[in-house]
Amino acid sequence: MIASAGEPAADRAADAGGGRGALALVTGASRGLGAALALELAREHHVVAVARTVGGLEALDDRIREIGGSATLAPMDVSVPEAMAQLALSIHERWGRLDFWAHTAVHAAPLSPCPHVSAADLDRSLAVNVRATAHLIALMEPLLHRSERGLALFFDDPRAGQKFFGAYGASKAAQIALARSWQAETARIGPRVEIATPAAMPTAVRARFFPGEDRAPLADPRAEARRILAETG
Repeated sequence: MIASAGEPAADRAADAGGGRGALALVTGASRGLGAALALELAREHHVVAVARTVGGLEALDDRIREIGGSATLAPMDVSVPEAMAQLALSIHERWGRLDFWAHTAVHAAPLSPCPHVSAADLDRSLAVNVRATAHLIALMEPLLHRSERGLALFFDDPRAGQKFFGAYGASKAAQIALARSWQAETARIGPRVEIATPAAMPTAVRARFFPGEDRAPLADPRAEARRILAETG
């Protein structure tokens, strides 16, 4: 279910679903691995699905309903601090906790030699991949602590240092460095933090990086979602 575009972000995030059962948040849920994870999680969780693309979220909602699941759709930009604060507040007020957070939101800057990386691409990469991640960690940790099984899941893409991946590789590496530090800090006190490395999949992000690639050998996102959840759940 999704609220009208004119409603405040907090109201949109709080719409639908009820508070029964486990609760999962997927940031970057409208396509690719994020959508696949949301669909798999919906078998046992009510899913709060966050993405900028309304059409992608609505398509995801249809698929979740087909398997008998439920979702709250939150059309938001993770790089807007006020929107994420409203999201966290809405989760707290409606459910009081968060059991699972999968963070797949990412900005994939165009490939470019390092001397030609644009300031705009670098700023957007840092805003989405680093600053938004740090802000979300601060917002979601208290909610995850309120669950007996709170788990945060991040996704590594070890392209740092590869040619032409300067903006994406550097910002993604910084994101995972944040996640690893949080993982070390919470090893004894929780919440549990896991970092998975997905196989290559035929996603829109990969198509931007490798146009013309033969996509047939690539892993199916649904299969990767099931594998990752089985290994980290």
